[in-house]
Amino acid sequence: MNRRSSPKNLGATLKRLADYLGFYRILLVVAFVLIVVRTLGMVYGNYMLKPIMNSLVAGEGVAQLAKHLSGVVIGYILAVISMYIAGRLFMYIAQKTTGKIRKDVFEHLQTLPVSFFDKRQHGDLMSAMTNDIDNISMALGQSLSNVISSIFMFTGVVIMLFVLSPTLALLVMVLLFLMLLSVRFVGSLSAKAFRARQTSLAGLNGFIEEYMSGQKVIKVYNHEKHVIDDFNEVNEQLRDHSVKGDTYSTLMFPLTGNLTHILFSIVAIVGSVLTITGNIGLDIGTLASFLQFTRNIARPITNLATQFNMVVAAIAGAERVFEILDADSETDAGKIKTVVDEEGDGEKFWYIPDEMFSCEAIRERTGNLREECQPSDALVEKNPGCYVPVRGDLRFVDVSFSYDKSDDKILKDISFYAKPGQRLAFVGSTGAGKTTIINLINRFYEIDSGHIYFDGIDIREIDKAELRNQLGIVLQDVRLFEDTIRENIRYGKLDASDEDVIKAAKAANAHQFIMNLNDGYDTMLTTDGQNLSQGQRQLISIARAALDDPPILILDEATSSVDTRTEALIGKGMDKIMQDRTVFAIAHRLSTVRGSNAIIVLEHGEVIERGIHEQLMELKGRYYEFNTGKVELE
Repeated sequence: MNRRSSPKNLGATLKRLADYLGFYRILLVVAFVLIVVRTLGMVYGNYMLKPIMNSLVAGEGVAQLAKHLSGVVIGYILAVISMYIAGRLFMYIAQKTTGKIRKDVFEHLQTLPVSFFDKRQHGDLMSAMTNDIDNISMALGQSLSNVISSIFMFTGVVIMLFVLSPTLALLVMVLLFLMLLSVRFVGSLSAKAFRARQTSLAGLNGFIEEYMSGQKVIKVYNHEKHVIDDFNEVNEQLRDHSVKGDTYSTLMFPLTGNLTHILFSIVAIVGSVLTITGNIGLDIGTLASFLQFTRNIARPITNLATQFNMVVAAIAGAERVFEILDADSETDAGKIKTVVDEEGDGEKFWYIPDEMFSCEAIRERTGNLREECQPSDALVEKNPGCYVPVRGDLRFVDVSFSYDKSDDKILKDISFYAKPGQRLAFVGSTGAGKTTIINLINRFYEIDSGHIYFDGIDIREIDKAELRNQLGIVLQDVRLFEDTIRENIRYGKLDASDEDVIKAAKAANAHQFIMNLNDGYDTMLTTDGQNLSQGQRQLISIARAALDDPPILILDEATSSVDTRTEALIGKGMDKIMQDRTVFAIAHRLSTVRGSNAIIVLEHGEVIERGIHEQLMELKGRYYEFNTGKVELE
């Protein structure tokens, strides 16, 4: 899996994260103020060593010493309380922010075209929704507060060093610079290994997701050992990168700790000599306070180095998440929608405003079928315009299409029609373009040239949601959800009543087997309905497609994966719901298409034959060869 492991555009990514954090700017300001208070408390506590030590050297009374000690205690208590509250605020802000990011990503995914998912691995998207957003959450909740606190603390310590002794402060800066060079070298190695680990982790997630969903195929071909070997290779790569990353990360603490001790020792020796000789006017209290600040100056640097890897991973993850958010949504210039003539007999119409185009052009494409049904005067008076009854007349006119907009066309100037109530079957070898036609009817993809007319209206002029509401689809691979049978059928129309659900199940010939289950329609289904047979799952899918009473029904090899007995049972269910509907069927079993009003034979993206079964058999062309076994239908 090719996943970029480091941010490409740091500035833009940080700005977008800042925009999300901007929703909670008031809380952020409060948290910043608390961190400043914490810094001041810590600095004040360290500084108070000066009067305490000088008080002891001068032999001042217990009361004066107690006064100084109480100031130290108050400073540290104030620092601890402030940091605790700030930490809680940052965690709250982090969860709210990542919750909004996750919501925005998921909502945006619903708007993306099918072509986007064709080009992205599911494991990659899953990793973005889980690992990457979790990294952002950890960075905002933990790293952000630590980084800000460390910067403030480092700034405060440096200021106090120069306040106490500019000469020793310069010595500390020189030694600190040398120490930072060593830390930077180890940090770069750690960051590289950590980014490699994130890339390997994403690859492992994608591997597991893919092979878990393909368990049946693995077992059928006895490839368990091969898959285990592949997994071990991917897992070993992750282990190697993790060991390197953790090794360098773990090395950071002893490295900075020992270098800090060396720095402290050098400053202590030099400071002691200068104090004894009195060359720069240092006293014992000032030296003690200075040494305490010296001991603490490396702590913010260590914290920053520790958080570096997490911050880099979070920014890189944020960039991948924002790439999804930046992906172009489905284009939809369609404005035509459907209306129900409540003032009349409840007929459903396409409503076309007058300014778009006249009904005459539509009538010319579909004959005078429109004259058979007219909207009520009340509906026309309320919304003037053209009203076209929703019937299910579908026509392809010189349609060409390629998935990558290249010259290698999947469909080549094909034309065919289906009048309301007709049943069309598509037959052809694999790659002939059968499923592509279905995808174009749904507008999962946009055609390169030509026209597709639905009731005489170019489907590009129809709102996509409205278009898809008029299509019922039964796929070969049934997708059911972990919910009751009732809710899985209701998925076809979310506002359907229980009576409508049962009516659809009866129409699909599914009611009897559902009632034979212990919990009937309230039976809970496992993932993809694995606790039902293939035929039962297909019947539920048919009921779901029939629930919204669509004028067009699409059957994409709906019975190819079941036995002949189950196929007959499903066929009875489909016969009921296909009545008075335009039906497009793709089938590998030619026995299922013989009753069609028209059979369209496709080869290499072109229509080479059209007719009913008897006509095509008399032609003794491609369809005849499929039926007689001269050419295998795949």
